[in-house]
Amino acid sequence: MDFTDQTVIVTGGTRGIGRGISEAFLKKGATVIATYAGNDSAAMKMKEANTEFGEKIIVKKCDVRSEEAVIDFFKYVEDSHPKIEVLVNNSGIRKDQVTAMMTLADWNDVIGTNLTGTFLMSKHAVLQFMKNRYGRIVNMSSIGGSLGLPGQANYAASKAGQIAISKTLSKEVAKRGITVNNVCPGFIDTELLADLPPEQIKEYMKEVPMKRFGKVEEVASAVLFLASREASYITGASLEITGGL
Repeated sequence: MDFTDQTVIVTGGTRGIGRGISEAFLKKGATVIATYAGNDSAAMKMKEANTEFGEKIIVKKCDVRSEEAVIDFFKYVEDSHPKIEVLVNNSGIRKDQVTAMMTLADWNDVIGTNLTGTFLMSKHAVLQFMKNRYGRIVNMSSIGGSLGLPGQANYAASKAGQIAISKTLSKEVAKRGITVNNVCPGFIDTELLADLPPEQIKEYMKEVPMKRFGKVEEVASAVLFLASREASYITGASLEITGGL
């Protein structure tokens, strides 16, 4: 899986799983444009930690919920990197609450970032991919989209929606050499788990047949494969990284 001379966009690519994915692509020779929503400090720390890759690591602020922001972002990409090969839709947030108590604002924030962001980034990436008759889109969905964990109606809906979009889009662009797939992590050891109550973390651990949480590197390896040229006959698929859930 060699990504030398390829340009890869990773949304939410400066923290957590997104950072792991960005760094995995860098190690395989890619130029990576990692977007982030607003945490300038984390973005700069991520870039500083990867100075060995020089100009191949670019961090760029972009609100994936806004089509205006996404259009501006792709104008920048087209001007500076006229050919892109890979888009990883990793931007995601979680605002848990039981459905009866969930606010419309929390519903809209999660759907907007996780699902609308995937739609907008994919829409504008495909327009560039089609020119070159090649492209790879990998959506970072979640096992939560099928499990439907309590308190996650907004998150589960957004993640199930990513899979639905992928199935449709994969059929629309297949003849152009573009594939669209999903990676569905289970419980991965990141800051998204760290903010849960200790008792809940223990209960989640019990549910995993392997009796451990996954590592970011294990998720990144799956993304690299689906984004590679070697995965040319896989599209509309979802790969679960769950430890057997």
